[in-house]
Amino acid sequence: MPTARTVRIVAASVLLAGFAAPALAAPALAASAKQDHAATLRALDTAVAAGVPGAVAQARDGRDHWTGTAGDRKGNDRYRVGSITKTFTATVLLQLQAEGRIDLDDPVEKWLPGVVRGNGHDGTRITVRQLLNHTSGIYNYTSDPDFRQKVFSTGFLEHRYDTWTPRQLVSLAMAHEPDFAPGTDWNYSNTNFVLAGMVIEEVTGRPYGKAVENRIIKPLKLRATSVPGTRSTMPKPSSPAYSTLSVDGNAPVHEVSALNPSIAGAAGEMVSDSRDLQTFYRALLKGRLLSKSALKEMTTTVPISPNRPDVGYGLGLMKQELSCGKEVWGHGGGIHGSASFAQVTRDGEHSLAGNFNADWTGDSGKVVETEFCGTDPEG
Repeated sequence: MPTARTVRIVAASVLLAGFAAPALAAPALAASAKQDHAATLRALDTAVAAGVPGAVAQARDGRDHWTGTAGDRKGNDRYRVGSITKTFTATVLLQLQAEGRIDLDDPVEKWLPGVVRGNGHDGTRITVRQLLNHTSGIYNYTSDPDFRQKVFSTGFLEHRYDTWTPRQLVSLAMAHEPDFAPGTDWNYSNTNFVLAGMVIEEVTGRPYGKAVENRIIKPLKLRATSVPGTRSTMPKPSSPAYSTLSVDGNAPVHEVSALNPSIAGAAGEMVSDSRDLQTFYRALLKGRLLSKSALKEMTTTVPISPNRPDVGYGLGLMKQELSCGKEVWGHGGGIHGSASFAQVTRDGEHSLAGNFNADWTGDSGKVVETEFCGTDPEG
């Protein structure tokens, strides 16, 4: 669930929120299928040298499995995955459409009457599909100044256990004007996926998290993956998460592992590990969770910015062309003390997932480039 502060770090992992990202590493020849991952490990070490307390990454390429750690990290650590949650949410809605229970081109008003309304927002003019590809124009509630003060500054220390309902989060967005008319532009908004979770509940009669559990987590046997709801503690094994709770990278560092993830809901509350994330994205791109036609819908992208022609956003899924020309699909996410990344090639064969347990420093984009392109962070 990117914030103004975490976006700068999270976007560096290439596929997280789709905001402006730092320049990618220089082009290089693609690594072989049997690479030893030494350069990828150096990328993790570089992040720790930059101040990240701990970093972990796992990769699979055919039968090749690799795990690397640096600093205060274990290879099987669980962590908060932030906006990677969005791909799970979108997958459920595509499954429901395939079952004839919803049409993604339904207006949001059909499922959530009166919810998207106020200050120019109009749920009759916004489709569910526009929620999933961030073309709705709905204001991002995590940009609300009062919310930011309570949740992303040192106010977090007082409010970290507060519970936020989806309707409360949406109401924050409705207090502001839309970013643009529906379908006319692109802007990342966490409100879109809070609404998507609410739509799932209306369609199924149960919380979106139950649909994620029954349709994805259990069938794929994702034993480290959970939808915590309001549970503030982290399951074990896990390492502490750290944040400066400030745009100032030199501000004091706080341990922020415990928090009520209802601040993110269907936009970014989930917990997982690197193994499970790879299993999920590999299964998704290989067509195990969606039909061929549904996957085609999910991978139909819209541009995010003229300045980033290498990036496109589908339905809860991003496409990135790396410096070496390789195309990877995935998402990533930032939430307090946690920057996560998960990518896979279109054939589902080469995958990468990992996490930094800090949100003020580190460039996970170097890990991505190194793994898929063979670049060296020291080069």
